[in-house]
Amino acid sequence: MSDQHKAIVRSAVEALGRGDVDGFLADATDDFKFSLGGQPPGGNVFQGKALMVDFLKELFGSRLEDGAIEMKIEEMISEGDTVVERASGRALTVEGERYDNVYCRIWQFREGKIAELFEFMDTELARRCLWSGPILDPVTCSEG
Repeated sequence: MSDQHKAIVRSAVEALGRGDVDGFLADATDDFKFSLGGQPPGGNVFQGKALMVDFLKELFGSRLEDGAIEMKIEEMISEGDTVVERASGRALTVEGERYDNVYCRIWQFREGKIAELFEFMDTELARRCLWSGPILDPVTCSEG
């Protein structure tokens, strides 16, 4: 099963890299749970696939030049119903600033579907480039 889980993760990350949010969560359960490490504005837990899809579409569409973060999987390991994936992402904000981040994600599967995703990244970079106050308010990403 772990090879199937890794194939699902690879497909999800590739979809995310194209800005295909529906494809990113195509294999997620309806009660999908997303948790983000750190203290992002607005909280760090999203419960429900539809809520996460709507959030990412709004964020990517309003803050990223191409509506996507180009993703490259650097490493993936799996055991049982868990896949750990390390990736790097590259994007431009609508202001033309670089948003290049690194990610470590822990994917939990239930009955062959993504049930939970724990993501760790540079939340301070995301705060400067993508978030301000409430999580969907735009901010200019700049060094200074």
